[in-house]
Amino acid sequence: MRRPGQADDGPPRPAGPRPGGRNDAGPRRSTGARVPARARLRAWAELLRLPAVFTIPGDALAGAAAAGLRPGRGTVHAIGTSLCLYEAGMALNDWADRDEDALDRPHRPLPSGRISPAAALTAAVALTAAGLLCAARAGRRPLTVATALTATVWSYDLHLKHTPAAPAAMAAARALDLLLGATATATATASARPGGSPGAQAVRPTDNTPDVPRTPGAPDARAALGAALTLAAHTYAVTAVSRHEARGGSTAVPLAALAAAAGAAAHLARDPLPGVLPGVPTSALAGLYLRTAGTPLLHAALNPSPQLTRRAVAGGIRAMIPLQAALTARAGARLSGAALMGLAPLARRLARKVSPT
Repeated sequence: MRRPGQADDGPPRPAGPRPGGRNDAGPRRSTGARVPARARLRAWAELLRLPAVFTIPGDALAGAAAAGLRPGRGTVHAIGTSLCLYEAGMALNDWADRDEDALDRPHRPLPSGRISPAAALTAAVALTAAGLLCAARAGRRPLTVATALTATVWSYDLHLKHTPAAPAAMAAARALDLLLGATATATATASARPGGSPGAQAVRPTDNTPDVPRTPGAPDARAALGAALTLAAHTYAVTAVSRHEARGGSTAVPLAALAAAAGAAAHLARDPLPGVLPGVPTSALAGLYLRTAGTPLLHAALNPSPQLTRRAVAGGIRAMIPLQAALTARAGARLSGAALMGLAPLARRLARKVSPT
């Protein structure tokens, strides 16, 4: 089991050719050989699952849009916090699974000796501290949400991922990440008003003129709860499927996840937020989300092999970007939604070099 929305690793991948023509995952700890700088960079990219970080900025942007707010300084702090905590969870995950990976996935950076367990744990602690510091700069309320997110991440990696509570923990982590974006943006918006009063004007984007103030009222992160629950439901479904990827064999779980994805897509396409007109961009993004997540889930349901189950989980991870974009566009921030979709090809390109799972 991996981090929020993450799949277990597939078949071993070589890290690149080694001197003498040997093309394996890199030197084992017993060799004492020094890992070249380029191989070390690749090892860290594998440990941190760099392609998956493209699914993180959308949480904050979707949260800000759902709360009726323009992205701003608080949103930037939320994205920085999320990136640090996400990568901390990646490093901590491999540190916690190092003995298991030595048997099942010896090509991973820690069991292969390309990164030491101490370095991975140090990175997890340092990234966690950096994330909380970034949240503190956004304000007290964002720091509170970030602290809850940190507790969820560490609890999952150190214990919950091996229990039936794993999907719920992953769902909670994604929901908290979206709420972090809403809370940090609302805090910054309120403090920017004269006197720093929380009675600031909410700035829900309109359908015809993106990112223009529309509805007066106080910035309220609670308006993002609906979007957070939608993202949490998707994450829960993907994590539930990922629990079967090592051995396969489950038809019911991928079918249930497919039904959840279809329901979410229909909801996003037909039910915009109050005062926001539905439009082709939102419907198109919802359809793209369903296609990205649903096609591999259907294949896994028809043939629940480990390989197709892993592909279904990977598809669920990729589908987070169009889901976030649809949530953002549904709130009326069409330009932000389109910008999020620009991350998808970058994630695909990097995933060809480094596995996101």
